Amino acid sequence: MIQVACSRLMEKILKMSDNRTPIPTARARECAFLVGVEFLSEKSLLPLEDSLAELAMLAETAGLDVVGQLTQRLKAPNPKTFIGSGKVEELLVLAEETQADIIIFDDELSPRHQRELERILGNTMRVIDRTALILDIFALHAHTREGALQVELAQYEYRLPRLTRAWTHLARQAGGGGGRAGGVGGVGLRGPGETQLEVDRRAIRRRIERLRADLEKVRSHRQRYRSKRQKARLPVVALVGYTNAGKSTLLNLLANADVYVADQLFATLDPTTRRVELPGGHWALCTDTVGFIQKLPTHLVAAFQATLEEIADADLLLHVIDISHPNVMAYTEAVFKTLEEIGAGHVPVLSVLNKIDLLDDPLQAQQIAAQFPNSVAISALHGIGIQALIDAMEAHLYERYLLVEVHLPYSEGGLIAMFHELGQVEQVTHDRQGVLIRGRLPGRLMARYTPYVKG
Repeated sequence: MIQVACSRLMEKILKMSDNRTPIPTARARECAFLVGVEFLSEKSLLPLEDSLAELAMLAETAGLDVVGQLTQRLKAPNPKTFIGSGKVEELLVLAEETQADIIIFDDELSPRHQRELERILGNTMRVIDRTALILDIFALHAHTREGALQVELAQYEYRLPRLTRAWTHLARQAGGGGGRAGGVGGVGLRGPGETQLEVDRRAIRRRIERLRADLEKVRSHRQRYRSKRQKARLPVVALVGYTNAGKSTLLNLLANADVYVADQLFATLDPTTRRVELPGGHWALCTDTVGFIQKLPTHLVAAFQATLEEIADADLLLHVIDISHPNVMAYTEAVFKTLEEIGAGHVPVLSVLNKIDLLDDPLQAQQIAAQFPNSVAISALHGIGIQALIDAMEAHLYERYLLVEVHLPYSEGGLIAMFHELGQVEQVTHDRQGVLIRGRLPGRLMARYTPYVKG
């Protein structure tokens, strides 16, 4: 957690037990002040007020108390301080009045912006941005070695260009364990004229190289696992969606699993895979993936490449949507944008309209469902509509056949054999480059053949 203390006393004395032993008081939480900027030249996914509300939820997830916020509308960021100089003075006054310890900007700050703001605001308040906050939350929720490595890499790549004298003496933190990017190991003695800052930068670069090498091993292991899984012909369904849409709750219901569930952003981070039984004696592997969010840090997307490849290689995506949220369409746009960024835009999608139990009017579900052609309305919490969802998964993975014409190179012998084994071949033509096959394929296999479909 962000190591800044917020000294506030409890306002009420807790009740005493029968033997008059005081109940221990709760530990004081850190205080955060939020800053949001709307740029008139840019189209934002969410209105400024809604984006700040989401930032407040992120702060709450990170264990912070939000004590105030400040907004400004600008044509472009101030080159020096991101917000205008007058707003910086106003921010200083408000932050001191609310006894804020941390200033959180809703947009990613450049290293210069961060340095200038910290210089003006003084040493009593730390300035961070949305990216740093999300990285901190991911560090709290990374429980596996793979997750810890990915988060640590993202943290170091974010910190490196922002390294100043305030970050020096990292070498004193022995070891290079995972999770919170706690230490940088293997730092040698300084050479003639070499500053401590240069030593720290060199140490972080070495640690980044080591983390990338370790993650490449993880990626290779996942690739071998996927190859083995594909040979077993067991379809894979990836649950995707905006954070806190109910993916883990749905997986628990489908697979009778025990994935951690909480009403907070990024409650689960490490991917979880469970077997799900479908009608007709069929099975599928369902994987719960990390939730998406607007302004998802590029450092995280790069660091989580091995995990996100699971989504791109899936046979079907269950896009879990919180249908009760007022920003449902904006959240949906954010998810599809992220899917395109990670190379999963070609995978078939079944929209799962979740939390219909929270709607005041059941007709709302029908109206919203009309905007999603391939969708099923459910309540994962109460088990409503689950059988219809399972039937839709069964139809897509095992019953629905699509007419397709593909040109497969001879090097893709596995795909050629799979078409003959699992598809319905109507015509085969050979040429120098490969095999032209016309026929019908199960919908679940279409994603694998998409690169070879003839226009």
